[in-house]
Amino acid sequence: MTTSPQRLRAILSRRDATIIPGVPNALFARITEDLGYECAYVTGAGIANMHLGVPDIGLVTLSELADHVRAIADSVTIPVLVDGDTGFGNAVNTVRTVRMIERAGAAGIQLEDQIFPKKCGHFSGKGVVPLDEMVQKIRAAVDTRIDLDFQIVARTDAIAVEGFAAAMERANAFIEAGADVTFVEAPVDKDQMKRIARELSVPQVINVVHGGKTPPLPRAELASMGFAATLYANAALQASLLAVSEVLGSLRDHGSLDRVSERLASFEKRQASVAKDKFDALEARYR
Repeated sequence: MTTSPQRLRAILSRRDATIIPGVPNALFARITEDLGYECAYVTGAGIANMHLGVPDIGLVTLSELADHVRAIADSVTIPVLVDGDTGFGNAVNTVRTVRMIERAGAAGIQLEDQIFPKKCGHFSGKGVVPLDEMVQKIRAAVDTRIDLDFQIVARTDAIAVEGFAAAMERANAFIEAGADVTFVEAPVDKDQMKRIARELSVPQVINVVHGGKTPPLPRAELASMGFAATLYANAALQASLLAVSEVLGSLRDHGSLDRVSERLASFEKRQASVAKDKFDALEARYR
């Protein structure tokens, strides 16, 4: 039987632009698995938005993230890749971050080169740490992991700060430092995207954000370029936000759910999503 990190490594090694939805909680992770997705991405922005009700500006703590990862990883059998932000500090902080996230049940962690506290990759006003500092954080992450298959995904946000050439230089340096995968965030056109997938030697991640800076190309085209994985980090969150606003708005205005009943999952669907039948079976077994 393969381990979760081994399965994630195998998924990324195919370089077929596997779609990895973002999940901010265990319920969304369960839905993702039930729909047949091979992997889930624990989104830092999603946790900030849904758990704290704040923007993605580095306000989530490491302990809060680890608690979410533990619950999510425990709720599914598919591998979980975790947004580890900046590692929550310097190389020493990164050591603790990798230890906690690996122990929480993740199959891999993504670390980025933004200054701390970070911002969403598609926000303006980002800054990046010196290249040497980030290289040491990647080395610390590689040295710290217990399972050698635990995936270290190194992200750079340098396109918006220092330009595309500098971002590619950083990604190559991260590869030399031992990163298993690199992630050049927020390319702005197809030419940049093609060069990322073609010129960097390890598997590549692309992030498709509804309303963001990167062209939202379909999976087939991204696979033809050679990307390993396509993150839709907050598609589920955005869908939920719209649905909640519509349903509760109608309830406020009309005093019932009659006009939006088709927007609601059935009682049975809700129980199936949390595997109530399995808990019923356990209860019956040990009654």
